[in-house]
Formats: sequence, C-alpha cells, structure tokens
Amino acid sequence: MKDMQRAAGAVVGGAVGDALGGPFEFGPQGVFSARFPVPGAGGEMCGGGGWDPGEATDDTQMAVLVAESLLERGGLDLPDIFSRFQRWAAADPKDIGLQTEDVLTNGMPWDLAAAVHFQVNRRAAGNGSLMRASTSAVHFAAAGQEATMDAARRIAALTHGDRAAWEGTAIFHELIRRTFEDTDPLAVLPDVLALVHPDHRERYSTVLAPDWHPDQATEFNGAVWPCLGSAVWALRTTTGFEDAIRAAIDLGGDTDTVAAVTGGLAGAYYGLDAIPDRWTQPLHVPLPGFAGRVLYPTDLLRLAHRLVGESRRRDGSGPGPGWGSPGV
Repeated sequence: MKDMQRAAGAVVGGAVGDALGGPFEFGPQGVFSARFPVPGAGGEMCGGGGWDPGEATDDTQMAVLVAESLLERGGLDLPDIFSRFQRWAAADPKDIGLQTEDVLTNGMPWDLAAAVHFQVNRRAAGNGSLMRASTSAVHFAAAGQEATMDAARRIAALTHGDRAAWEGTAIFHELIRRTFEDTDPLAVLPDVLALVHPDHRERYSTVLAPDWHPDQATEFNGAVWPCLGSAVWALRTTTGFEDAIRAAIDLGGDTDTVAAVTGGLAGAYYGLDAIPDRWTQPLHVPLPGFAGRVLYPTDLLRLAHRLVGESRRRDGSGPGPGWGSPGV
C-alpha cells in the first residue's frame, strides 16, 4: 500500500473516530452499538452532546494545529506549536482537557508550563498528547525510529509533564511508522516496547499484551496507557476500520479520544479507502481562534499529502527551530 493511502488514512481516520466518538463521551459501554445495531446502515455521524453531526473535537483541532506548525515552520518549532495551542485555548473551544487548559493558561513560558503543572499537581498522564498525534506521526514517519519517537516526546511534553504521556505518544508514533513500512504494527509491539523508557515499560507492556482487555484497566481510559491499550485492543480484535471504531466507542468513557487513537492506527493499517464515505462526508474540523476557519475532508487530505511530501523533502534529518529540551 502506498504511503499516501496510509498517511491519509491516519489523518482522516483519527478525525473520523473523534467525530463519531464525541457524542458518546463519558457514556456507558455498548451505547453506540445499541443505537446503531446494524453495521453499515448509516446515521452514525449523529451529533449530540454539544457536537454537530460530523464535528471533530479538540483532539483533531489540536492535531491540525500541530500539522500546520510543522508545515509552516518547516519542521519542529516547539514554541510555535505552544503559541498556536494558546491561541486556540483562549478562543473558548467547546472542549478542552482540564490539564491542557491549565498548562496553556497558567502564564508560564512554553518550556516550563507543563513541568510546573506536574510539579504542583503530580498528575499529568492524561491522553491529551496522544489524542493529537496522528499528524505528527505521519510527518515524522520518514525520519526513522529515533527521530519520530523523540519528536513525539517533545511535542507531548509541551502540555504533559508526566513521562508516561511522552512514552505513550512515542509508541503511537512508532507504530504508525512501522505501518508505513508495510509491517504489522501488532507483530512488532515487543520491539517497540523495548524502546520505551524503563520506568514506564512494564505499564505499557501490560496494556499492550495480546491477552489484555480494556475491562482489566485499573484506571479510566482518559489516562494515556489504558487509552492506547484500548486502541490497540480494538485494532487487534477486529478485521476492518469500521469494526475497530465501533469496538472503541463501545468501550464507553473517553470515547472521542479512544476512537481518535484507534482511527489513526486503523486508518494507517487499512488505508484511506477503508474509511466509509458516509463517515467522511459530514466530517468537519472547526479551529477556534483562527478566524472562523473550518477544515473539511479535502483539507485534511491535502494536509496529509503535504505532511508526507515535506517529510520526504527534509529527509527526516536536521532539527527544526525549537528542537531543544522538552523543558521537564
């Protein structure tokens, strides 16, 4: 499968999962299938819970901001990404994680804000850095294992001071990269886990094990490791994009993010063509704080194409502006 099929699948798939899962956030298990018992029958982009049908949440909005910074700045410019996040947060988006909001509005500089938050609260392992990682994973896939995992950790550290969040985002980046190599991401999980920081390897080994089920999670799936574990479980236990998304949302809880992460992985694995048209047609991504802009599927496809093209031109080598300490 061509890289563009996988790249577009990851970007659009993440947004589709996000928009499908948003209306069911914090609901109980099985609600999605109870409402839509026949796969393929349509109507799933139903909206609700404050979301219009097909409207992507903060997960995709932040992913777009990361992508546009990477493209406009010609590489990884951490202060620029943080500034875009701040501008978005100040525009009163419909949804924003409490931790992310505090980091972006606490008045600290980009390289200290998340660290200070973590020092004060000692709780910063939410899935808010993982949820926005589809675009950066696509961009850095051509750069190789070390570069993509390093970039994932640095972008995660802008809002999440707990290394657990960095490692989960790095795993996601590397799984996307391996998928671009036409490698089964599930088959290489042991190799990827060996690259995880030793302090967090056991935790991720548990939730990414073949026999793990989300019902075994010891934390809410708003935490980064059960969120990633649930997404990998959904990919492992199904045989297509649609079924994977359905399984992810049926877990309940933080449905938009679990489905967004699942959509990124499944989209890269199965490719853009596996995503149903009835799910992509109503998809749209508002960008609060950016002059009323709204992105549509064609915009996301163009974004994916540019992310792949730019990463190839740069050949993944050479740090961009702000390629320094993650500040924690």
